[in-house]
Amino acid sequence: MPKTVFLGSDHAGLELKTVVAAHLAAAGHAVVDLGPSEAKSVDYPDFAKAVCAKVLETTGSCGILICGTGIGMSMAANRIPGIRAALCVNEYLARMTRLHNDANVLCLGERVIGQGLAASIVDAFMDTAFEGGRHQRRVDLIETCRPGCGL
Repeated sequence: MPKTVFLGSDHAGLELKTVVAAHLAAAGHAVVDLGPSEAKSVDYPDFAKAVCAKVLETTGSCGILICGTGIGMSMAANRIPGIRAALCVNEYLARMTRLHNDANVLCLGERVIGQGLAASIVDAFMDTAFEGGRHQRRVDLIETCRPGCGL
C-alpha cells in the first residue's frame, strides 16, 4: 500500500537519500524530500526534527533519515516523543522493527551499507505491518520512557 514518506539526510547521506527517493517513487510511494539538496556540511539534528515533525502530523506516513552511519540520526529522532526510529543494517531488522516495535522512522548509514542493500531494507520496512497484540503493550511502555519520566 503506498504511503507518504518523508526523507531527510545530512551531507554524508545525500547520495543514498537520492537513490532511496527514486526507489520509493518507483514503488508508488509519495516522497517528500525535506533536504538537504546539496553536499554542503549541515547539522543532522535539524533534518531529523523536520522529518519527525512531518511524520507526527501526517497520519499513516513514515520517515527515512540517512547520515554517514545512521547513528546520529537515530539518536536525534528518538529524542522526539511519538517517534520510534530504528537504525537497520539488514532486511531482518527492518521487518522486526515494524512487526514488533511499530517503528515510524527508518535510519540508514550511507557509509555502512550499499545502495542495493539499502533498497532491500527500505522495501522490508515499507512492506511490513505492525503485528500489534502483546507488542502494543511494549510500544506503549516505550512511549513512557521519555526525558523527564524519572528513569
